[in-house]
Amino acid sequence: MPDTLKITLAQLNQSVGDLSGNAAAMLAARERAAAAGADLIAFPELQLIGYPPEDLVLKPSLVERAAAELQKLAQATAHKGPAMLVGSVFVQDGALHNGVALLDQGKVQATRFKHELPNYGTFDEMRLFAPGPLPEPIIFRGTMLGVPICEDIWHPNVCRHLADFGAEIFLCPNGSPYEIDKDALRIDGVAKRRASATGVPLAYVNRVGGQDELVFDGASFVVNGDGGLAVQMKDWEEQEVLTRWTKTATGWRCDRGEIEQQSEQYEGIYSAMVLALRDYVGRNRFPGVVLGLSGGIDSALVAAIAVDALGADKVWCVMLPSRYTSTESLVDATECAQMLGVRYDTVPIVPAVNAYDEMLGPVFAGRAPDLTEENIQSRIRGVTLMALSNKFGPMLLTTGNKSEMSVGYATIYGDMNGGYNPLKDAYKQTVFALSAWRNRHFPRIGLGPKGPVMPENIISKPPSAELRPDQKDSDSLPPYDVLDPILMGLVEHEKSVEQLVAEGFDRDVVARIERLLHLAEYKRRQAPPGVKLGSRNFGRDRRYPITQAFRTA
Repeated sequence: MPDTLKITLAQLNQSVGDLSGNAAAMLAARERAAAAGADLIAFPELQLIGYPPEDLVLKPSLVERAAAELQKLAQATAHKGPAMLVGSVFVQDGALHNGVALLDQGKVQATRFKHELPNYGTFDEMRLFAPGPLPEPIIFRGTMLGVPICEDIWHPNVCRHLADFGAEIFLCPNGSPYEIDKDALRIDGVAKRRASATGVPLAYVNRVGGQDELVFDGASFVVNGDGGLAVQMKDWEEQEVLTRWTKTATGWRCDRGEIEQQSEQYEGIYSAMVLALRDYVGRNRFPGVVLGLSGGIDSALVAAIAVDALGADKVWCVMLPSRYTSTESLVDATECAQMLGVRYDTVPIVPAVNAYDEMLGPVFAGRAPDLTEENIQSRIRGVTLMALSNKFGPMLLTTGNKSEMSVGYATIYGDMNGGYNPLKDAYKQTVFALSAWRNRHFPRIGLGPKGPVMPENIISKPPSAELRPDQKDSDSLPPYDVLDPILMGLVEHEKSVEQLVAEGFDRDVVARIERLLHLAEYKRRQAPPGVKLGSRNFGRDRRYPITQAFRTA
């Protein structure tokens, strides 16, 4: 029985449904692990089929192909190199399971199924999978490996059960999406507790990359049985790390290895936006993106994210001035485009606005101009940008932030047009903070310029939609330092009007914001997808009925 083990943790990206591509990537990683002398290589949750598969996993043909690909992977282990711990889907007794297989010596040596199926927030596994029994360890070269899968370690019973049955090392495959401050929760709030409570070291291997509205940050790690951090892998990048294990008188212990510095808060949020957009555009095979660059902070930040995600040569910015567009905005947008190095065009919308005035004049006779005319301008911009997308192929990015989307301060079929919205889960104050951060820092995974990416005036000037003379956001909304905390209370924490009033907010303001929040549900239901950043994004986490009459005030 060996007293040392070498285990490669392979923190890889994956493409949902691309079974052959995911398998090829795992085999390539196995070859690299073999060259490093690994005994075993461990991959993230459902690495073979991609995570989360949603209802795609209900297709029998996908399950059949996954089984065939798994057999091919198993056969590859007959040749020199490490065993593989691979996540996939399995059918047993007619039930579909999320599980892992140990592949070694040309065969599937063992399978284990996920016991705790998450069914909250972004997760919906109970409608897809059957829970497996409490798992028992897998014997690998004389060592008892416990394999709790993702959610299994968030509940103490699975690790406790594995330890009671003799598990000496926990290998935990994960598909854990990014949320702000979640990395500390994974390590300190969960992994260290399981390791310390059982005395069993835990290796946590997480996927990296974007999948629709989710993004995975990697940040895999190992904690020893005393709770000490032995290995910390990078966040936001694919990485393979060989971990070295030694059996001591008190059990297995991982030798201290690489301890990578994790991104601080704003770099983490920004990197989430960048990586999510990069994978969304790339996997949906768009040649690039186009967006309206207004001279305001939201579109400037989206342009910067796009350049860092895709490179300046794949980003097309368009100014669509109206009669209300200020010279300041024209100057700021032009300078921003120059700083980013993107293609920049100007397409005035005045002729189209005049055409609509003439076309609708007889029907609108006797009615004073109002929000309708403002929305027409926004919709003309939306139609124009979609025309460019249709004609030349780039995906249209929309630029509304979470504060605006919460209260409906956005024009449906206008500035909400687009295929993806990087700011969908970012409140306005976060937009300000990220813009200031990016002007002073360069993200490790970025492809854009290393200096400032927008004029400081864009960050400091009062926000305005510029759809009527001298318009400011503050004409219609409370200041963002008031609005955003109210929205955080209503959306993220489901607080009532009374609770927020007790915290010091004005009752009339809170009641109005709650009313706007509910009225805008129909708009959000038709909004494009965007990356999840916080604990409760619109769509995957917060699922409200469009038609409902309940209010807390």
